[in-house]
Amino acid sequence: MTVVDIEAGLERQRVTLDLQSIVASAAEFLEDAPAREIIRWAAATFGDRLCLTSSMSDALLIDLVSRVKPGVDVLFIDTGYHFAETIGTRDAVQQVYDVNVINIQPSRTVAEQDRDLGPRLFGRNPDLCCYLRKVEPLNRALEPYLAWISGIRRDESPTRADTKVVEWDAKRQMVKINPIARWTQDEVDNYISDNGVLINPLHYDNYPSIGCGPCTRQVAPGEDPRSGRWSGLGKIECGIHL
Repeated sequence: MTVVDIEAGLERQRVTLDLQSIVASAAEFLEDAPAREIIRWAAATFGDRLCLTSSMSDALLIDLVSRVKPGVDVLFIDTGYHFAETIGTRDAVQQVYDVNVINIQPSRTVAEQDRDLGPRLFGRNPDLCCYLRKVEPLNRALEPYLAWISGIRRDESPTRADTKVVEWDAKRQMVKINPIARWTQDEVDNYISDNGVLINPLHYDNYPSIGCGPCTRQVAPGEDPRSGRWSGLGKIECGIHL
């Protein structure tokens, strides 16, 4: 190991400690802040080293962030298994909002994955499929940034109940901001209606939570909104937020 390598390692360690210190204080003083104030803090703190991710289920987060930080980078993971409506929503977002949509793709195409690991991996090993087609591509795409904004909420599932508005993403060694973590579904619906936010048309066809086509089904009235994801596979998260 050279002196340059050692110095670079020490600098990375210093940056990490600084970021963790920022998270500790921000998580406390922003806990009760409005979503837009949380975003404003993130934009002022991280500048162009800040991005957001979107599954293109709706453009609520995109609408919120673009009002504070026009031209922000929006990372969309094109898994190769998306519904046509999801791709259409992504294309519409690029036209309607002042954002820079970055299309992220897995290292292997669906055909290449089928060739190497066998067809229908999503049914045989959904955790591996999600890792290869979602988690790994996102990890790679987030490397240039210091912080990323997510649209997850505490009321979506038990695994998200303890989500903080600002937290340390230990897996990626960066800051994660969840400005609508405290929002309820009613607040989401009201914001979308009041602001004319673009939404994926599948929502009108009983798909309240939208993922990849093979692993997402329609939800019957009264069912949990996320019950249509990985139905029957004993899985509730793709791994991005764990």
